[in-house]
Amino acid sequence: MPSPKARSGSGRSGSVPCPGGNGRYEFISLNRTPPSPVPPQLLQRQGSDPTTARLRASESPVRRRGSGSSNSSTGGGGQQLPEEDCMRLNPSFFGIALSSLLAIDLWLSKRLGVCACEDSSWGSVRPLMKLIEVSGHGIPWLAGAAYCLYKSDSPAGQEVMLNLLMALVLDVILVGVLKAVVRRRRPAHNRMDMFATFSVDSYSFPSGHATRAAMCARFLLTHLVLAAPLRVLVLLWATIVGFSRVLLGRHNVTDVAFGFFMGYWQYNLVEMLWLSPVMLQSAIGQLH
Repeated sequence: MPSPKARSGSGRSGSVPCPGGNGRYEFISLNRTPPSPVPPQLLQRQGSDPTTARLRASESPVRRRGSGSSNSSTGGGGQQLPEEDCMRLNPSFFGIALSSLLAIDLWLSKRLGVCACEDSSWGSVRPLMKLIEVSGHGIPWLAGAAYCLYKSDSPAGQEVMLNLLMALVLDVILVGVLKAVVRRRRPAHNRMDMFATFSVDSYSFPSGHATRAAMCARFLLTHLVLAAPLRVLVLLWATIVGFSRVLLGRHNVTDVAFGFFMGYWQYNLVEMLWLSPVMLQSAIGQLH
């Protein structure tokens, strides 16, 4: 039987008697966290001794795996997100501005498409808009330029009509290539009842009518001697042709705006590639 001094010392140091009953004492740290409770199934499997069951539970593979997963999850909490996730969570200013511009473009184009069908608010004006559409089509312009070139008698008139025909062919090629590259679909409220369409005409960007109207207007105002009312009429025609594309629901606003910009600068390319009848005859002579 231990003395009272031993019991008081054991009480101060936190010692407990060993459950084996052999009189030895086990010293336990006062700062140690309390042991986790032992599952009843493991206690029944190991016997009635809770200390032995607790030691075996701490050494079990399940506990080791759990501690490893908790350590890995704790260590992985400080890792950075993948780069693509960061990009999605923190979009750039350019991406936000482009998405906002696209949303405004689609909303405004739908609101302005008042002649998209007969049931629209301005459906009664649709036949007039389609007539303006034909006036800016490429086939009438190509046929008219070729006919004027054939009927022209003066060298100056032939030179102007020849370069106008070249400009129209260049416009068809550039617009067709750009439409095939961008592949932007036409507005959802558009009705595909256009005059003489081709495969690339199923795409919307840019507006071929707008590029042709801007280029032809600048060409006519530069190389034809027109009175002031006719010059105003040419500018008014080009503006109405571009605006009618949005009213009919054929194009979005940005398609027409870029078409005007492209057609204006396309004329500069025509001036750089300007052909004279002498140059044309010399080129034909070299081919023969």
